[in-house]
Amino acid sequence: MDFASLFGVLGSFTMVILAILLGGTLGHFWDLPAILICFAGTFGVVTISFSLQEIVRAQKVMLGIFLNKARDVEDVAVEVLQLSERARKEGVLALQQSMDQLEDRPFLHKALVMVVDGTSADDVERIMRSEISAMAARHKRSADIFTRSAEVAPAMGLIGTLIGLVQMLGNLADPSSIGPSMAVALMTTFYGAVLANMVFAPIAAKLNRNSTDEILVNTVYLTGALSIGRQENPRRLEMMLNTVLPPAKRISYFE
Repeated sequence: MDFASLFGVLGSFTMVILAILLGGTLGHFWDLPAILICFAGTFGVVTISFSLQEIVRAQKVMLGIFLNKARDVEDVAVEVLQLSERARKEGVLALQQSMDQLEDRPFLHKALVMVVDGTSADDVERIMRSEISAMAARHKRSADIFTRSAEVAPAMGLIGTLIGLVQMLGNLADPSSIGPSMAVALMTTFYGAVLANMVFAPIAAKLNRNSTDEILVNTVYLTGALSIGRQENPRRLEMMLNTVLPPAKRISYFE
């Protein structure tokens, strides 16, 4: 569970709801026409830019920001160095005994399987870097969906505001219609702002961050697998890993 994401969502919405309750009731902020314009309208416009399959996949990815937490890159680097030490002492084929334990790290598992099978380091690097590029492209597409949603939601709120104002001005002779029309005008702006700034934009930012973290983890895995395939000294691998890791995450495994 990613508690930062969960705390952020619950905390921000709790503050908004509390502010509403201190000045009135939640019922004042419920308006069906405004909901249709903002929620359904945003979904419809975003669907024009992407396919339905991509939209559905993005919803699954969105749930992943709460349920999946990236591995700590320091732990990943230490794990790679331990595998490198074992390969150095017992031979690359000895890593076959560890393959079952690596199935929950599919990228590392695939890279080491190729290394153990005798695939050249150049071929391993080419195949796995292509996989990293494809993964980054998938992640970017999902993030783009939420970025686009964050752009569309305020625009739909503005459209709803204009609809409400036109309805109000067209029925000035009927005072009873002014309130509902003003509610549509104001609530669509409110819904659009909430959706864009409290839902879609933060999700897009978190997806981009998670993608960057996963790319870094996979780069560490690939660096380790290539070093093992070339039968390099683990101390050299440590130096190579520290060129990839951020300064705050660099390790001193052999000290």
